[in-house]
Amino acid sequence: MNIKRAKEEIRNSIEAYLSRDEYGEYRIPPVRQRPLLLIGPPGIGKTQIMEQIARENKLGLVSYTITHHTRQSAIGLPFIREKEFGGKTYSVTEYTMSEIIASVYEKMEETGLREGILFIDEINCVSETLAPAMLQFLQCKTFGNQKVPQGWVIVAAGNPPEYNKSVREFDVVTLDRIKKIDVEADFAVWKEYAYAAGIHNAIISYLELKKDHFYKVETTVDGKLFATARGWEDLSQLLQVYETLGRTADREVIYQYIQHWRIAKDFANYLDLYNKYKKDYRVQEILQGRISDAAVDKIRRASFDEKLSVIGLLLSALHELFAEAHHADQYVTGLFGQLKNYKNLLGGAAQELSGEEAQRLLEAVAGKFAKEFARQKKAEHITREGEHVQSEIQKTLERYTVSLKADLPQDGQQAFVQIKEWFSAEPQKRSRALAQADAALNFAFDFLERAFGDSQEMVVFITEMNTDYYAAWFVDVNGCDRFYKYNKSLLFSERQQGILKELADIEELL
Repeated sequence: MNIKRAKEEIRNSIEAYLSRDEYGEYRIPPVRQRPLLLIGPPGIGKTQIMEQIARENKLGLVSYTITHHTRQSAIGLPFIREKEFGGKTYSVTEYTMSEIIASVYEKMEETGLREGILFIDEINCVSETLAPAMLQFLQCKTFGNQKVPQGWVIVAAGNPPEYNKSVREFDVVTLDRIKKIDVEADFAVWKEYAYAAGIHNAIISYLELKKDHFYKVETTVDGKLFATARGWEDLSQLLQVYETLGRTADREVIYQYIQHWRIAKDFANYLDLYNKYKKDYRVQEILQGRISDAAVDKIRRASFDEKLSVIGLLLSALHELFAEAHHADQYVTGLFGQLKNYKNLLGGAAQELSGEEAQRLLEAVAGKFAKEFARQKKAEHITREGEHVQSEIQKTLERYTVSLKADLPQDGQQAFVQIKEWFSAEPQKRSRALAQADAALNFAFDFLERAFGDSQEMVVFITEMNTDYYAAWFVDVNGCDRFYKYNKSLLFSERQQGILKELADIEELL
């Protein structure tokens, strides 16, 4: 299955394992909660989906790459303890707590989370001395003599033998005690993630043209040649920073991430063309409504690859505007919620409170928010964007608190009026961001309609819009008549193709 389906299967299993009955006991006893084992190529997102599941389900997460461990750190160190049996004293060997088990307890202490996921990566690539401990771990859910705490689900991951020479096969006894999930690379699924994660659009549009270059591993006389999802994502980060620094990445730099000479060379050539199209078509001017006849005529006569690249440039610029609008929306919504909490604390007797009391109440709201924000960060239950939004909200609340203290109002009612006035400028920022994105989207449609009309290029544009999380959010919140029009046509076309295929299958069957 692909990584998206695997994520859903893992989430369902964890929810089932942590489900309790009316007596507060786990419906599936811990002894029957099989560890989940993900087997798939390196770099397809096995670790990332564990982070996402833990964040989305508010669970703790402790991750270890087991190949970095020795037998001692995994199961603990031996020590001698005196014990008495039948009136005689004996020296008995015991073990200290495993570093891994200790990390689970530390996570519980730090976050207050009693349930979570213990994720062990590269579990089938351990050394010979550690292999028995890993089998014991999967079979008995223990490291040495220490059990994994109840409420913590074991998920492990490994690579198939064709990707790693040190892979060890599991015996039937072990396989009969785990829930094995085989995962494969899938560009269509990765593309959804890529849009949400802000992967460089040159990479997305290139792989749309060369899907077979998304994930490729070849064995040659010169060794392994490979391109992986992890490599493309890391390369994306570099390209984005290089652009801010005014630098370019050539074939040699790309090969440092995409270690397949033919693919690295091909992408380097495409990247040169991509940057050329960015200058030739002046995408930012198009999205501001300055659409030249020359640009329309040029794109009409261009090759299909060039057309797709220009559509990719439009989508990339729109993506940034949609993401900025989403950020502004989340910030204003979150800040409004905190001020609503403040209003509730003031209550109906706001006029009876002194200015100092009103200021202290706002300080309490800001302090509570900061404490919860810190807890979420420590538990790793917040996305990078969410962290940026909450950081802005915290700074704004602190600014309001300092300003209110510097110029104390007469009573609580005046304090709230003052804060309300400060807040009034914030929704305008959200409105401006939405309006800018809306105008740009309509100008993009103007350009595409003049260049292509209702054609396959428009289908590509609409399909990619549906794949982009921020684009889908924007259309849902703001609306766009032309998007709905073309999307409806696209859905009808897909349904029509589906019906024709069903008829063809029936005819073939008859």
